[in-house]
Amino acid sequence: MTEVKARRSSLRQDAINLPNLLTMLRVVMIPVVVWLIYDGRPYMNFWAAIVYALAAVTDALDGWLARRQNLISVLGKFLDPLADKLIVMATLVVLADMARVPAWVVIVIVARELTITALRTIAMSEGVVIAAGQGGKEKTALQMVAILLLIVHHPYDIDFFLFRFTAVDMNATGLALLYASVVFAITSAGEYIKLFVDAVEAKERRLAETQDAEDAAAKGGLEDKDKAREP
Repeated sequence: MTEVKARRSSLRQDAINLPNLLTMLRVVMIPVVVWLIYDGRPYMNFWAAIVYALAAVTDALDGWLARRQNLISVLGKFLDPLADKLIVMATLVVLADMARVPAWVVIVIVARELTITALRTIAMSEGVVIAAGQGGKEKTALQMVAILLLIVHHPYDIDFFLFRFTAVDMNATGLALLYASVVFAITSAGEYIKLFVDAVEAKERRLAETQDAEDAAAKGGLEDKDKAREP
């Protein structure tokens, strides 16, 4: 009974530490972003992009704070990737519903995320850790920028130091980046599957070698006993 209370108290403390509060704030931002996008007016889309950008900032900030303050927790490891996937999937589904993104792109991205999540879950149950690859990081970066531009949607004039761009089509630019992210999503998924297979095979080889060593030791012990019994 004492152990159960201690665990509940620990989980409660994890839930109210700053990194996890930021992660939960990111989840709360999801319906706000969805509502603002559905409004469709340019200034509402602009605010939707601001809220989405703030959510992206909290994603980087909560991980940094957790490492800096040594507040890495099981709850945080569960909530952080979940919040990331929820906001990306919810936003893409809304954008597809508003015909800003082709449905097949959303299906590919969601299927990839669910597959990799399932793969990582199986790997963890086998005691295998699959680290994020470079392709996965590039996919995430492209996806974040692409979704931001797709949320803005409407054309804007851009002044960038000596360069001036008139009536930049944010939706077309966002779509181009999203298509690029799909390529990285597929290739990085292949990398994850290869890492998973290699890690599981390496674990099976280690287990087989350990079992062989134990069998050899047991056989040697039996032979020693037989020799000791001989007159």
